[in-house]
Amino acid sequence: MTTETRLFGTITIEDEKLITFPEGIVGFPFLKQFALIHDAENENAPIMWLQSMEEPTFAMPVIEPLLVVDNYNPTVNDEYLEPVGELAEDQIYSLVTITVPPQIENMSVNLKAPIVINMANNKAVQIIVEDDYKVKHPIYETLKKRREGNVC
Repeated sequence: MTTETRLFGTITIEDEKLITFPEGIVGFPFLKQFALIHDAENENAPIMWLQSMEEPTFAMPVIEPLLVVDNYNPTVNDEYLEPVGELAEDQIYSLVTITVPPQIENMSVNLKAPIVINMANNKAVQIIVEDDYKVKHPIYETLKKRREGNVC
């Protein structure tokens, strides 16, 4: 699939690498096809982009939650995961969305609404967890320390 994007120009993604959200994402139920874009110059960079293949202007920065919160382990009702099919523990890939406000020092992740991807079939769902995780968990200092330690 090929699409023109605002941030990345024209991209082509092999069909088997497309991530499908059968129910869309929170706030955008009509967006169902996405590509996970890594930094072309540094594939080990922690921040990636979830780019809509249907809406060229829609791309969300995302990160693996364990890179910013060591003990992130939300309780998830199995019913919420049904749209992605049967999940094997080694096939689960989780991401959280990043908010980057004008003052970058206030950058945060939404730990309350993780994205869960079934890597066996590339189906995904964004869920709301009932745990006491924050919608705006600050990450600027954590990422800065990772960069200074050359962990990125």
